[in-house]
Amino acid sequence: MSENLLLDATHVAYSYRGIPAVRDVSLTVSPREVVAIVGPNGAGKTTLAKMLSGVLPPAEGDIRIDGRSIAGMRPSKVPALGVGIVLEGRHVFPGQSVLVNLELGAFARKLKGAALASEIQRIFGIFPDLERCADKPAGSLSGGQQQMLAIGRSLMGAPRILILDEPSMGLSPKLASEVYAALASLRDSGLAILLIEQNARLALEFCTRGYVLQYGRIVLEGPVADLREADLVRKIYLGSEAVAA
Repeated sequence: MSENLLLDATHVAYSYRGIPAVRDVSLTVSPREVVAIVGPNGAGKTTLAKMLSGVLPPAEGDIRIDGRSIAGMRPSKVPALGVGIVLEGRHVFPGQSVLVNLELGAFARKLKGAALASEIQRIFGIFPDLERCADKPAGSLSGGQQQMLAIGRSLMGAPRILILDEPSMGLSPKLASEVYAALASLRDSGLAILLIEQNARLALEFCTRGYVLQYGRIVLEGPVADLREADLVRKIYLGSEAVAA
């Protein structure tokens, strides 16, 4: 394994009741790299996201962060390795305010006082909507605002890589554009991002390299310019069939 890899998954697999969901998947993310994983519903994307973030232990293979295996590690310990996790469904604390949600994101860093306030202001700079509703319960926010809050809370942990599972799911095109505009500022700041998306058009416009996942396997990989020209991607993900689906 190259010492320059931030995330390195090798031959990982996972099954539900004997039915394979992810089969023999290998992928890497280097520091400052922005990588996409695209695929249709049922391709195994969310299962893979949960394995890469430590929520599910791989039945086979290994996942390493900076060379350290997370196999068998408690999920709560994985963020301390520099991993920010935003799984599908947003997972905010609905009864707590936006401010409290953000504070909880920095719990492991034990930030207090001015240091904590400074980090919260940094998140407000990325997501101005959150500052405007800082005292509101997270459950009262729009879907787009909740997605911003979930990302912001993850950023409060000062990750070196951000793993995002379906950040545009359930959002209007306008709100998805707003979320991606904020993600672009993070990308441009040098944060490594692994973007797992069903919306291939968005993902391939945002990232520089990608993988295509089908039936639990990686079927294509490479620079996004090459993926966009591949027959499979053009016909199923970027063409008329993708629109019809």
